[in-house]
Amino acid sequence: MATFKAIVKAARADGFYTVYIRVTHHREHGYIKTDKMVTKRELTKDNEIKDPYVLQYCTKRILEYNERLNKKDIGHWTAKEVVDFLVNGNDDICFSDYAHVHINRMIDRGQERNAKNYKLALQHLERFAGTTKVMFSQLTSQFVNKWIKTLEQTHRAKEMYPICMRQVFKAAVLEYNDYDNGIIRIRTNPWVKVEIPEADKSEKLAITPEDCREFFSYPIPDSKMKFPLTEFGRDVAMMVLCLAGINTVDLYNLRKQDYSGGIIRYQRAKTKKFRADGAYMEMRVPPIIEPLFEKYRNTRADDDRLFNFYQRMTSSDSFCANANSGIKQICKAMGLPKEQWYSVYTFRHTWGTVAQNDCRASISEVAFAMNHSSAHKVTMGYIKIDYSPAWELNEKVIDFIFFSDKASSREQKLDENRFRLSFRYMVRGEAYHNGHKVAEISDTGFNNVDEVIVRLVTMLPEEIPNRSIVMFKIVNLDKNQTAVYQRQKGKGF
Repeated sequence: MATFKAIVKAARADGFYTVYIRVTHHREHGYIKTDKMVTKRELTKDNEIKDPYVLQYCTKRILEYNERLNKKDIGHWTAKEVVDFLVNGNDDICFSDYAHVHINRMIDRGQERNAKNYKLALQHLERFAGTTKVMFSQLTSQFVNKWIKTLEQTHRAKEMYPICMRQVFKAAVLEYNDYDNGIIRIRTNPWVKVEIPEADKSEKLAITPEDCREFFSYPIPDSKMKFPLTEFGRDVAMMVLCLAGINTVDLYNLRKQDYSGGIIRYQRAKTKKFRADGAYMEMRVPPIIEPLFEKYRNTRADDDRLFNFYQRMTSSDSFCANANSGIKQICKAMGLPKEQWYSVYTFRHTWGTVAQNDCRASISEVAFAMNHSSAHKVTMGYIKIDYSPAWELNEKVIDFIFFSDKASSREQKLDENRFRLSFRYMVRGEAYHNGHKVAEISDTGFNNVDEVIVRLVTMLPEEIPNRSIVMFKIVNLDKNQTAVYQRQKGKGF
């Protein structure tokens, strides 16, 4: 059994004594240095420590050491091995400390945005654990599952946070465990028995062209501010929409050298680290937003930022948050319910939806213009990309939204597909049994489908057996719409 005692050795040149905890095991001594110091006044004549605060600190450390050693079989250890075990913490490693190191490495690799997600995940895990020093030994499958359960009401975090922490755990296992030499410092793996839930499917945020026109034509609410947030939000929404749904982080980070000849050239921040083409994109600036480029142009010669956004917002996240705030204030003034308020992403989604539904672009054409990863990665590596098709599609979207009063073709189709009857419409009704037409009418004066079916039922042959199915085909001749219904004799009629 190892024993401990707080001691001092020789005095330093400045007269201070460093405090050590002496470890005695099998008549051998080892020493663990503390960060405490005493002077001659805090020592007895026999050089025993008498300072109460230092003794209290050392007593706590000794109790901790005893608790840790009680969990191990140290009968065959040397005093040096006991000291190494206590100092190096071979029984456990601080997950929180390693996670911070891992996150800093991500930042050094240029993955700042991903690093923020990892940091948020770690902070949530630490809040759940009630400590900023979460140990690997705490990460049992039961503990992790309970933590994930607290995330079940979130949309994305319930999947993203556990995945982030699992990646940190895997990196630590690779770094600390040396399987070749049998050195296993992280002995458990909770993730084997942990099922990470899937994030909720992202809501389709797109609005109709009609709603879009209303938003941009709505009068900006009065404000005493020189630069109203509502005006700023509307302008950013316009730039996002008219640049094929560009992300706000890419808009914020544009440099003066990225804009020449009426074209912006940039790499999408979200995916440039993971795509072979660096997520490179070129987009022609349409005339409709050229005034906004001039309005927010950075005039400082000592800074290469294209826009002056950085002078008001210190980061791309702050830029996006302020734009969203301005957009939501306009939505509030428009009288929209809170759950229907727009955001910057609304206009990115709207661009893609209008391009596909109303401008008849294919999914691949929409993806190309929005700088999504291509499914034709090998082919993309062979050719020099011509970005003009994306410019042309962008112009079509802008023309449809801002220079026409056309309704969305999707909404038109939905409306056309709704089968409606009115007493003014000419209706043809037919009844079929066993593939044979058994009744037919052509008339007006029907207000709904049931009235047509009731009329046809009076014309059905009596020999149709009970519980037999009869099919009713009803055609609105004025709108060229057809609907089919089935009824069971004895139950439906």
